[in-house]
Amino acid sequence: QVQLVESGGGLVQAGGSLRLSCAASGRTFSNTRMGWFRQAPGKEREFVGSMKWSGGDTYYADSVKGRFTISRDNAKNTVYLQMNSLTPEDTAVYYCAIRSILSARYDYWGQGTQVTVSS
Repeated sequence: QVQLVESGGGLVQAGGSLRLSCAASGRTFSNTRMGWFRQAPGKEREFVGSMKWSGGDTYYADSVKGRFTISRDNAKNTVYLQMNSLTPEDTAVYYCAIRSILSARYDYWGQGTQVTVSS
């Protein structure tokens, strides 16, 4: 059973930074794609960014491009989301998810971690 556990959320002032982690376990992750999503109160869940587990082929939403960076540590089976220049509009619950590179649907999701950016 695949398990994804996010951590690293918290309260930060506008302009600050946070790094979220997503630790994955339960299978090998070659031929998969890891995604980050977020959901703000009263809003739909939105895509933040994704990358191939093997590295590269990274995409970001326009709203975070240039401020957020996805990276991975294969030895730790962990993917990171480095978030810089945070604004109150980045306040949301952040989720990591994983899918096969052959699928359009993310099958496994973490429990989410809260990020709150104060003005």
